[in-house]
Amino acid sequence: MGDPVNEYTARLQQQEREIRSLSAEIESLKNPQNLSPSPHLDELREENAKLKYRLNILKRSLQEERIPCSKAMTNINQQLQEIFGEAIRASCPELDNPPQAVTPNQQAKFGDYQCNSAMGMAQMLKAKGMKVNPREIAEKIIQNLPDNELIQKTEIAGPGFINIHLKRPFVSKLLSNLLINGVQPTPLASRKKVVVDFSSPNIAKEMHVGHLRSTIIGESMCRLFEFLGYDVLRLNHVGDWGTQFGMLIAHLQDRFPNYLTVSPPIGDLQAFYKESKKRFDEDESFKKRGYQCVIRLQSKEPEFIKAWNLICDVSRREFQKIYDCLDIQIIERGESYYQDLMTKLVKELEEKGVVEMDEGRKIIFAPGQSIPLTIVKSDGGYTYDTSDLAALHQRLFEEKADMIIYVTDSGQSTHLQLVFAAAQMFGWYNPQVTRVEHAGFGVVLGEDKKKFKTRSGDTVRLMDLLEEGLKRSMDKLKDKERDKVLTPEELTKAQRAVAFGCIKYADLSHNRINDYVFSFDKMLDDRGNTAAYLLYAFTRIRSIARLANVDEATLRVAAETTEVLLDHEKEWKLGKCILRFPEILQKILDDLLLHTLCDYLYELATTFTEFYDSCYCVEKDRNTGEVIKVNMCRMLLCEATAAIMAKGFDILGLNPVQRM
Repeated sequence: MGDPVNEYTARLQQQEREIRSLSAEIESLKNPQNLSPSPHLDELREENAKLKYRLNILKRSLQEERIPCSKAMTNINQQLQEIFGEAIRASCPELDNPPQAVTPNQQAKFGDYQCNSAMGMAQMLKAKGMKVNPREIAEKIIQNLPDNELIQKTEIAGPGFINIHLKRPFVSKLLSNLLINGVQPTPLASRKKVVVDFSSPNIAKEMHVGHLRSTIIGESMCRLFEFLGYDVLRLNHVGDWGTQFGMLIAHLQDRFPNYLTVSPPIGDLQAFYKESKKRFDEDESFKKRGYQCVIRLQSKEPEFIKAWNLICDVSRREFQKIYDCLDIQIIERGESYYQDLMTKLVKELEEKGVVEMDEGRKIIFAPGQSIPLTIVKSDGGYTYDTSDLAALHQRLFEEKADMIIYVTDSGQSTHLQLVFAAAQMFGWYNPQVTRVEHAGFGVVLGEDKKKFKTRSGDTVRLMDLLEEGLKRSMDKLKDKERDKVLTPEELTKAQRAVAFGCIKYADLSHNRINDYVFSFDKMLDDRGNTAAYLLYAFTRIRSIARLANVDEATLRVAAETTEVLLDHEKEWKLGKCILRFPEILQKILDDLLLHTLCDYLYELATTFTEFYDSCYCVEKDRNTGEVIKVNMCRMLLCEATAAIMAKGFDILGLNPVQRM
């Protein structure tokens, strides 16, 4: 039995092809110039009627295929794109790839969505020597709209904007589907594998604030891909190989001569690294011994492999403390993993004839790139270029990844573009089929707008930053007197949720491409677009049903039996906002900019506040506080809002608690 999604897609495409063919035939039969006097005119007219009948049947069938019958949430924007795409093609069949611009309307008085394609189509026709008013094109688009259950009415505004008003019963039906089936994405046509390379600290060095962005952004991307149904491989490409390990091993041998039998107490790894680096730079004999240790490590002598493992293990334990705080799951696969692959890769590239010699180095020039990749240094050692090429090769051919995302700072952009260009030159992947992308990000700045440093000018240790966040979040909770109403266990949960949630959200709510200013005061503020505000808002929404004595079982029954009415303008606004969630995720999938989700969640929370202030959900006796009446329809809107917020938080890595 074949894949039902593939079968569905093939059937849809076949129907669309037949519709286009039949439409062309009808247009041909309508045109008298194409009909020479013929005794068969009545037959042709009869055939015309049959074609129209078949065309309408097919259009209805196609529309039924479009309407989701699964439990997944519907992407309204995507459905409108398909409906208007069909109308646009029918309106101007002479245009190749006409624009399909459908976006949410920014002002409610002009409708719910807007199609702005007519102006772009007019420009395309003008380039072909045809002058057509965009409003005329907009009228033709509206005339060609197929029957559908989404659109209540359309209006032409300004130079050719088409304002789209949705049918309220359609929106109500989608909300009921969400409440009954939960927040579920549209299934992928086929299972796809994504490799996300993120975090990537260096062994023997402590993680600092510079690693914060890669770790947080990378983890959130993984959560998004997983929710959408991708098979995700999280990889930590740690720096665990190279010259520095020779000096570290030599220093280990001197400081802890019995390290082979007793595990050395390297408590302060950073100090250990600095000591060895100082000796390496100042002591020529130590430097020479360090290089000899590198050679013996690369030869995999047992004693040196054990020393290397000891150093790596100390680092791993420190890294894991941070990953535990931030709830990060990741597989370590450092540079050492690719050592044997590098040797094999260099040999293969030499056999391909793409390697050039340059003053003892082996280099490769990729097409259109002025800087070469150095795959072997003049001393015979490998480089970052070699290990990154080997890693990319392994991910493409062994992991068989459909998508590979590198989450590193923007300073790595030139290097990665060289690697990608070379891989395409070798024929490793086709960018039209396999997505290999660098998701770069800016640096973390202090409140003085300079690179974030300690007062002494050192890089801020990431663990120090997290501990400071815990301290400040507890102070904030005590200022709000939450310690008087929460149990010690609840208070600790709230402390961690606020501290780590605020640090993550402060990063993710900024466009990753830009630098951002790190400020505990701003991120812990419970006003504006912050995690603190959203977490408190979510807790309040969740408490509405509890205060109304409405349990989950009652809400489940109501979801299946109560229509979600959207008569009040604030109900309508909230309902539409809730259902934009799939469009938001699709946009992030396209551009990998997670701040869009943060902006959406903030908009959802503020839209909910407008709704709650204008529409009573629970009516209480003013004297006794006893619940008199519960508006179950509005309670369902509360529930739908909370469900979307909870899924959004999960993607961002925030951990809301029931009481805060």
